[in-house]
Amino acid sequence: MSLNNRVYSVLVVSASEKFNQAIPEVFASSVYFPVNCVSSVSTAKRALSERDFDFVIINSPLPDDTGELFAADTASSYNTAVLFITKAEQYAYMFDRLAEHGVFLMQKPMPRPSFRLASEWLISARERIRKTEKKTLSIEEKMNEIRTVNRAKWLLISELKMTEPEAHRYIEKQAMDRCVPKSLVAEEIIKTYG
Repeated sequence: MSLNNRVYSVLVVSASEKFNQAIPEVFASSVYFPVNCVSSVSTAKRALSERDFDFVIINSPLPDDTGELFAADTASSYNTAVLFITKAEQYAYMFDRLAEHGVFLMQKPMPRPSFRLASEWLISARERIRKTEKKTLSIEEKMNEIRTVNRAKWLLISELKMTEPEAHRYIEKQAMDRCVPKSLVAEEIIKTYG
């Protein structure tokens, strides 16, 4: 799928009215939808518990927190790209605390072209996360297949008194002869003997 066809969901955590008014200019609805704006960390946590977001943008400080721990937790616990915006005098300190969690940082004041560039970084980061998600799913599927085939082999060994190599060969041969995955043959064996 081309990036031109993707739409990214955004959670903006900001108590600044001026910052929030600039959001629609940077995040056009054709690429970013929905764009949810909340004004506190507690409200942001609630929003994240209700749905996933591709991006979380935190404009620090917030009325109830700096947002630092929320940024680190979000980047570590969710499949989302996080941008933390902080005052220039806090930037070095926040960078030391948040970069290791994969949080992007920018300092205020931030011109709109820089903010647009940051939104493109977030797209790149989210696409990388998406690829990692697919690899993880693929590995999990493969592990489940191995577990299913092993369970079927042990059933063949215990019920039909086959050796482990014979059981393995039986499942492979059935799969090849019928042009089906080994996991399907294994599931049928489990249903029959399990």
